[in-house]
Amino acid sequence: MNSQKAFEKTFSFEFFPPKTDKGIENLRETREELGKLNPKFFSVTFGAGGSTQEGTYETVVGIKQAGFDAAPHLSCIGSTRENIRELLKRYMDADIRHIVALRGDMPSGMQEFGEFRYANELVEFIRAETGDHFHIEVAAYPEIHPQAKSAQADLENFARKAKAGADSAITQYFYNPDAYFRFVEDCEKLGVDIPIVPGIMPITNYQQLARFSDACGAEIPRWIRKRLEGYGDDSNSIKAFGLDMVQRMSQQLLDAGCPGLHFYSMNRVEPTLTLWNELGLSKYNS
Repeated sequence: MNSQKAFEKTFSFEFFPPKTDKGIENLRETREELGKLNPKFFSVTFGAGGSTQEGTYETVVGIKQAGFDAAPHLSCIGSTRENIRELLKRYMDADIRHIVALRGDMPSGMQEFGEFRYANELVEFIRAETGDHFHIEVAAYPEIHPQAKSAQADLENFARKAKAGADSAITQYFYNPDAYFRFVEDCEKLGVDIPIVPGIMPITNYQQLARFSDACGAEIPRWIRKRLEGYGDDSNSIKAFGLDMVQRMSQQLLDAGCPGLHFYSMNRVEPTLTLWNELGLSKYNS
């Protein structure tokens, strides 16, 4: 963890583009409340093939106009050099200086990746087109990307993204801190020393979490699954256990020297704000 201890701790929150007027208003309220915590940035997810690309842009610009830094996600899936070039120009014109560059997941029914097959190619393109204008985040998978050929291949893929010009990384969420510690150790052995910020997913709904985790390859350790299953429909007990478990893990990560935390907010205030307060994170941003 020596490489990570050298970096100042930063905190950020992730949103997804709302699709309804009610969702837009909810996100505005969430943004304002979480904005009081002085995050480094808000990131906004991206839909491949045009599904939410415009929604991402509008959400990002709204965040910027409200006085916060925003980081749009850009995905390889379904993208061409021309449309990425156009998006980069629009973001530069809007004074956006932060990008999250991802390979992305292939939507159902889509057969072709697009002109970029891997995230390192997208990072290289962004650097070639815009120089150092953008701070580029990439994804990291401490528990191994579900489509990786092997653990070593996944690690080498991450190293290529760093070499291509990534400034820092955000991990997929996890509930086994040892996976993160080992991943950082393996990166250090390859000479990769960019900040690798753990992604934190609050637990409020077990069934929803199980679906997300099965889809993205994030492991819910057996003991946690069994505890959550045992609560049945008792949502208060699920939230209380989830808060305690994620708070303990987050504190362990911070104590070990991780360079901050990135919260998957699901466009909600309460779960993230409660975790923030339990961890006493305002001391880092005062």
